[in-house]
Amino acid sequence: MLVGTLFSALGRGLTLPFLFIYLTDVRHLSGTTVGLLIGWFGLLTLAVAPLSGSLIDRFGARRVVMPALLIEAVGVGSLALVGSTWQAAVALTLSGLGASTIWAGQNTILTSITGEQERQRVFGLQFALLNLGIGIGSATAGSIVDTARPGTFQLIYVLDMLCYAGPFLILLTLPKVGGRLVETPTLTATGRRRGYAEVLRHRPFRRLMIFSVLLTVSGYAQLEVGFTGFATKVAGVTPQVIGYAFTANTVVIVIAQLIVIKKLQGRSRTRALAAVGGVFGLAWLVLGAAGYVDGSNAVLSAMIVILFGAVFAVGETMLSPVSPALVNVLASDELRGRYNALSSMVWGMSAIVAPVSAGPLLGAGLGGVWIALVTIGTLAASLVALSLRKLITPEQDGRAAEPVPAALATPVPA
Repeated sequence: MLVGTLFSALGRGLTLPFLFIYLTDVRHLSGTTVGLLIGWFGLLTLAVAPLSGSLIDRFGARRVVMPALLIEAVGVGSLALVGSTWQAAVALTLSGLGASTIWAGQNTILTSITGEQERQRVFGLQFALLNLGIGIGSATAGSIVDTARPGTFQLIYVLDMLCYAGPFLILLTLPKVGGRLVETPTLTATGRRRGYAEVLRHRPFRRLMIFSVLLTVSGYAQLEVGFTGFATKVAGVTPQVIGYAFTANTVVIVIAQLIVIKKLQGRSRTRALAAVGGVFGLAWLVLGAAGYVDGSNAVLSAMIVILFGAVFAVGETMLSPVSPALVNVLASDELRGRYNALSSMVWGMSAIVAPVSAGPLLGAGLGGVWIALVTIGTLAASLVALSLRKLITPEQDGRAAEPVPAALATPVPA
């Protein structure tokens, strides 16, 4: 499963930085149209995620993820052939339908084949491989693409399509992996199947989702618009420096992830999540310092922006193993797909909210206000994480060596 993650990450890295450039500069669609198309992709993944969670619980993750991998492959491969707005819309729709399911399904499978004591390490390693694959893919594509040669962009989308064959073939050889976790679902007092209502009534999980929304809106989701906009318009660095910052981010993650996983083992998960908010807040303050330089010293501004990428990566190495492990220790097997689907929805919601908050502030010359807001948001997330500690058991918090009893993993209504 981890090898499959690396394959799909390689393909994602090949195309991730270049979609806007490809559709505008090579296929000559307007920037506004492309923005709407990318927004549609985000909305679609957000809308379909709840359905994917239900399907995973009812039919098993393998039966849902394998078709989703094929749909995603067809979608990204179709982008190589688009020549009009409607064709791009169809390709991105297919890609969105697949993407909305894959991550929740893969996390459900990883949870089903790992024990509680190794699960946190496995999720951390998955994140390191994801970043390694994206980094290698982006570097490779950067040396290939040329807007004057459309065939170079077509090549990377075809390669991206082929990379999805890796996880598909791996699942094909593992027929006993990813089946239904509960063969006979229990019913509620009214005779209905348990579903999202049970998940949403689970108070510790609700608190964890509040933390995730705050942290993602004020953290991850700000990288694409907020970070790049502040760095170029306020700090005055070049786009090349932005690339170096992301490279520094990837290098720190790949090198530090295994060390951080070892340090986190046996420690409080809620405190680790609170520390993530603090590190993200520190990273935004570092970026804010680049705004004070204001391009008057180009080398210093560049160094500060690159340092931001490295500091932010430290928080990522702490978040990546802990958050999915905590989601799945709170989940019951019967509803595990739904828990993972709701967890993945946070990214879609944040991707919509963050650009709307960052764009107008930066456009109005209020970069300092934006830095203050995202810093406050990450610190608020830390407080929410600390408040979660009293709602869960020491075992669920990762502070005990014994596996979590099944009874404690079952959601408790508020």
